[in-house]
Amino acid sequence: MLSDKLIYYASWPVVLSYTGTMLKTDVQKHAQFPQGAKIIAANHPTTTDPFFVASMVRTQSFIMINDLLFQVPILGAYLRRSGHIPVKVGSGQAAIDAALEHLAAGQTIIIFPEGALSPESGGFYPARTGVARLALASGAPVIPVGIHLNWDKIHTIRSTVRGQVEYGRWYLRGPYNVTFGEPLYYRGDVEDRQYVRIVADSVMHHIIELSHESQERMNQAPGALPGTITAA
Repeated sequence: MLSDKLIYYASWPVVLSYTGTMLKTDVQKHAQFPQGAKIIAANHPTTTDPFFVASMVRTQSFIMINDLLFQVPILGAYLRRSGHIPVKVGSGQAAIDAALEHLAAGQTIIIFPEGALSPESGGFYPARTGVARLALASGAPVIPVGIHLNWDKIHTIRSTVRGQVEYGRWYLRGPYNVTFGEPLYYRGDVEDRQYVRIVADSVMHHIIELSHESQERMNQAPGALPGTITAA
């Protein structure tokens, strides 16, 4: 929709400016993004990851994001008007169907396969199968993304949404390393549950490897200049 594009192009410079000044970003790509439909799949250490990753993709994208965030005043209105996709517990297929419509139109989807924030102690949760179902049903490539940051700089914020207490993890400043991997292509029967599970695990394996790569750069270098983005 036109309104989606207008909101995206209005908000993108703001987020990009923030990531380029408040964060010490180090973003590397193993390959250029393919044209057309694609699925960006990343690990999820903080609540702010969807916005940071979307700004780094640098094209209009639609984020599959927890429905609770759509209930937050102001933020929820922005998410709805931007065309992002709410993921409701027990209604995952509706989110998948909405994402497939965007992919069929040649657009970009951002998904966090863990389905929740990564463990607070570090590490990763196993991938849920949504990313595999999207890839197999659409034929679109999956771009795995590995994020690493300074866990000591995460701020946990308590809020009440629809009478339910929720805890968000906000990353307001500090080093933020991101590695985009090469496109992954999967073909097969989306109704084959065992194969779908294999594909989901494969995507998560690549995400974990790329996150470790991001961590290694952070450990080995004194820090990239804010806003640095390089491509292989």
